[in-house]
Amino acid sequence: MTPYRIRISIAVVLWTAALGGPLAGSRAPNGTTHPETKERARVALTQVLPKLDGTHLKATVVEVHYGPGESSPPHSHPCAVIGYVVEGALRTQVKGEPQATYKAGESFYEAPQGVHIVSANASQTEAATFIAYFVCDHDQPPSTDVPEAKLGGTK
Repeated sequence: MTPYRIRISIAVVLWTAALGGPLAGSRAPNGTTHPETKERARVALTQVLPKLDGTHLKATVVEVHYGPGESSPPHSHPCAVIGYVVEGALRTQVKGEPQATYKAGESFYEAPQGVHIVSANASQTEAATFIAYFVCDHDQPPSTDVPEAKLGGTK
């Protein structure tokens, strides 16, 4: 296995563990499964990633929490993002694409450099939480605000 594939494998294992997936406790210490476990494993998302420089790979996992009706200002991510909604529902829209709503248990992908004109809790009464998993090959902050003046023609 190449060093690149080893790093990718480690990143996937860490991400799965961070999300509480099947590698993070679907079995009791004695090796038996928990009776309340419906599925041992499911593929939440498969996404081809953009070409990356394998010598500088870095994975960052960020938990984002929106209270009822909360949102983020327009922003952009320099790297690919894989998201997983933990609770509630998330409304999202990248410039030039239709708005989408993702509910708890659903995953989504955001390409690098997309301008996120909508990132908001879909509910005015319930909280929403999601995990954002950034896959980067260079050292930059995971998110950068985009001034309203630079948005022009966002819909």
